[in-house]
Amino acid sequence: MGARIIDSPRERLIAILTNNFVPCNGRFPTLITLISIFFVGTAATIGTSVLSTLFLVGVIVLGVLMTFLLSRILSKTILKGIPSSFTLELPPYRKPQIGKVIVRSIFDRTLFVLGRAVMVAAPAGMVIWLMANISVGGETILALCTDFLDPFASLFGLDGTILMAFILGFPANEIVLPIIIMSYMANGTLIELDQLSELHTLLVDNGWTVITAICTMLFSLMHWPCSTTCLTIHKETGSWKWTGVSILVPTVTGLIICFVVATVGRIFGIA
Repeated sequence: MGARIIDSPRERLIAILTNNFVPCNGRFPTLITLISIFFVGTAATIGTSVLSTLFLVGVIVLGVLMTFLLSRILSKTILKGIPSSFTLELPPYRKPQIGKVIVRSIFDRTLFVLGRAVMVAAPAGMVIWLMANISVGGETILALCTDFLDPFASLFGLDGTILMAFILGFPANEIVLPIIIMSYMANGTLIELDQLSELHTLLVDNGWTVITAICTMLFSLMHWPCSTTCLTIHKETGSWKWTGVSILVPTVTGLIICFVVATVGRIFGIA
């Protein structure tokens, strides 16, 4: 929606297609948790907090760099064109109308986004619950799906459970990590562990390594937009084609980078 300010339709479309590389609030919990338990430790000290912040800033900077790179590639390939000039007009200064700003923010943005999220997240939550609680041949549908995806996911440093969690997390990125935990613990409901050390033990016991954590973070940073974002992209572009491209661009990029990282890790035996 912020791309509306761009006058050029071509450049506005490039901005829409690449905005997904900057992490949203839904991706931060996964990134922060994995940084804490695999790279800086779970002790609550000033040193670990600073180190966690630096790691997170590094991830965000990587996302910004990928935005620049993909914008460049798109402008040279499928969205060729002459760059437009940029003119910044400063509006006259006026006294802020706090009440009006709050009302417009609540109704035009917050409630609008939450309404779309509920429309998609509620049915998706039911699908996740059914998959985790209905058994076929002694295994839940969720377990069968993760086993099916496992060979493909392993090519990218992930496993079937992680990839399935991202697929089921399409309505909201916040539920990716809870779905992973639920799948590993063979529990039919979303749960929360009390300590990060418990989560670290659970992940390591299920085959996670440093490479797995890195690839999961990279794929969290670079994969398809959530359902609400996709609906907004369709509304802004008026095209399901460009909505599909906005899904393919980050996903293909993320898979390629994860494949490279996983391959290098296997060559050098990095665990």
